[in-house]
Amino acid sequence: MSPIIITIAVFVAVVTLVAAFGAVLASNAATQAEDRLDMLTGASGSAIAKGKEGTSLLSSTADDSKTAAVEFLNRFGDIKRFLSQANVSITPAQFLAATIGLAALGVLIIFVLKLPFFFAPLAAGALGAIPFGFVMITRKRRLGAFARQLPDALELVSRALRAGHSLAAGINLVGSEMSQPIAGEFARAYEEQNLGIPLEDTLEGMTERVPNLDLRFFATAVILQRQTGGDLAEILDKIGHLVRERFQIYGQIQSLTGEGRLSGIVLLALPPVLFIVMYRLNPDYVMVLFTDEIGKLMLAAAVFMQLAGAFVIKKIINIKV
Repeated sequence: MSPIIITIAVFVAVVTLVAAFGAVLASNAATQAEDRLDMLTGASGSAIAKGKEGTSLLSSTADDSKTAAVEFLNRFGDIKRFLSQANVSITPAQFLAATIGLAALGVLIIFVLKLPFFFAPLAAGALGAIPFGFVMITRKRRLGAFARQLPDALELVSRALRAGHSLAAGINLVGSEMSQPIAGEFARAYEEQNLGIPLEDTLEGMTERVPNLDLRFFATAVILQRQTGGDLAEILDKIGHLVRERFQIYGQIQSLTGEGRLSGIVLLALPPVLFIVMYRLNPDYVMVLFTDEIGKLMLAAAVFMQLAGAFVIKKIINIKV
């Protein structure tokens, strides 16, 4: 490869890294008053008043304009809600900057090590996916911990109702007595309704921040009970029992599908590992896949079959309870 092209590529990668680092440092944090208001009123759902188009008036900060990073990321989903569900203290702009910076670092490493150019997209994709993978894992762990704590929280609210306390007092009891992450969400809901937000909107906002089916059952039961009446304590006990039974069945399914998951991991990891081994032993033998037209078609077919196999295996072992 021409030294000029390598120099330009290295220059672009370094500039991208510097720009990404500067974007992270230049991100302005909200003031303490804004952080407190955002924590109390919610940034994703409920508010005291809503505009004609349903946008929350209190959930937004003083500067509600969307940056270019947010506009770009919103094409792939609500990235702000995704980050809030993981409870990570980074902004969408910082998330995008970290992704671009790591992708550029992957390209730079390939040029520094003088590896073939076709490794550059692979390295960029692998390193660029690190922020998304980190947030995804953090979000999954947090939602899993919340789901495991939910039965105890429902039983605690039920006992508080039987003892003569109000529903708001029961929610506050969960926020003060239990551990994170469920304590923070219930404490936030309690503070929101103290500010005058209707309890229905408060619970709806919590279900948006925590996409949990059992939590939505709880919110629906509370809303129906407030409209039609009934023994809410008994309803919460039944929901808590249902959640515990579901966890038990889920554990049995996980043990029964363990062999299938392990087989899927081995089958999906075998072709890339074999490719790396063959490339180290005989590079010319592997390069035919990238130089010959039939080899390119075979490589594309292999990648497609890998993705199709991963999809089929996931469908087989992913049994919803």
